This record gives sequence, C-alpha cells and structure tokens, in this order.
Amino acid sequence: MNNNLVLDEHDKQILIDSIRSIEDFPKPGIIFKDITTLFNNKDAFLLLMQHLENRYKSYNLDYIAGIEARGFMLGSALASRLNIGFVPLRKKGKLPSTTVCEKYELEYGFDEIEIHLDAFNKDKKSRVLLIDDIIVSGGTALAAANLIKKLEVELLEVCFLMNIKILDGAKKMREIAPVYSVLEV
Repeated sequence: MNNNLVLDEHDKQILIDSIRSIEDFPKPGIIFKDITTLFNNKDAFLLLMQHLENRYKSYNLDYIAGIEARGFMLGSALASRLNIGFVPLRKKGKLPSTTVCEKYELEYGFDEIEIHLDAFNKDKKSRVLLIDDIIVSGGTALAAANLIKKLEVELLEVCFLMNIKILDGAKKMREIAPVYSVLEV
C-alpha cells in the first residue's frame, strides 16, 4: 500500500495524543473527543494536513465540501493546500442564496443541512471530497452526502479525522460512497 494513503501507527499515535477526551460531555456517559487541541498543536495539525494533502493530491478533485463547523476548518485548509474550491454545508437557514436541504434524524429529533444550489461548477461534472471531523452515527454526514449527490457531482470519497465505531456510522456511509478515516476509535 502507498505510504501516503494511510498513516503509520507512530503518526496515528501523535494525532490521538493531541486529541483531548472529556468525560460526561455533553451528557453523562459520553466521552467527548475534543479536536480543538489538535488544531492548536502546530506539529500534529501539520502532520494531519500533510497526510491529507498527500492522500488526495492525485484524486484530481475540483472541490472539498466541509460539514459545519469543524469540517470547515479541515476542508478549507485542505482545499487551500490542493489549490481547489471549498464548499460549506451548513445548518438550515445559514446560507444566503438558493439552497437544497436534507433532513436527518438525531437521537432527540430531526435537523436539516443545506448547500447552495450553485455550489459546484455546472459546466462539468465536478469531482468532490466530503470532509468532517468525526463520524459516530453518521446522520449528518449521510445527509450531506445525499445533498452532494442531488447536485449531480461525483462524490469520490468521504473523509473523517476519526471514526468512532460504536454506532457504525461509517458502515452506513459506505453504502453511499467510499469512506476514509484517518483514525479508528
């Protein structure tokens, strides 16, 4: 396997060590993975971004689509490194122009995510990478992938910094598109 495609165990450990775990947040029994500590660790963040750039530079991407909010940070940084466009997927009511929307289920109800109708170049079939920080149940990411596909672009892969395997969200996502997770927890 190409060394650029997957991190070795040493580099994975650097990233894991840079992520803070907070017990009982946002509610008892949950161990929250706080990646803000990875973002403010210049060495860990550089390692992550170099890895993602190496992985995706041969994909001939046109856009990276990032899910609000941490997907914005990862996606825009990677889009800049690859010299391509960035497209935000936001919660309903946050984008100013004409949008398409997808509803998804939460453990306590429903929410909606949207994207601008003209987010991608309509002159050609755009090649898109969807990125977010963490996948657990996959509800938001599945809705985002469905929206991208509604806009008739080619969703090449969905990338997550971390797959928390307890609720099998990545498995559900693989039914829609290939999935790459830098870390598996």
